[in-house]
Amino acid sequence: MNRVTLRIPVPLQEFTGGRETLTVGGNSVREVLAAAGEANPGLLARILTPEGERRPFVNVFVGETNVRQMQDLDTPVSDGDEVHVIAAVAGG
Repeated sequence: MNRVTLRIPVPLQEFTGGRETLTVGGNSVREVLAAAGEANPGLLARILTPEGERRPFVNVFVGETNVRQMQDLDTPVSDGDEVHVIAAVAGG
């Protein structure tokens, strides 16, 4: 299993005890998020729908590439990758 760094945006850090980064294991973005959610109750519900899909206002990147341009949550990750969760900001 690969070890990756998961970067958490400020609005979701309340679910990680204030931590900006988590080191978690997984072979895909879905597995990385599941591992982070298991260790940090409430986090996964803010990133994924109840059906297990990425919420529309949440972007996830592996390195500098949006997973929407790859295999979405099934995008594979490698040991040492950085996965970034970015919550969309709107205003008006």
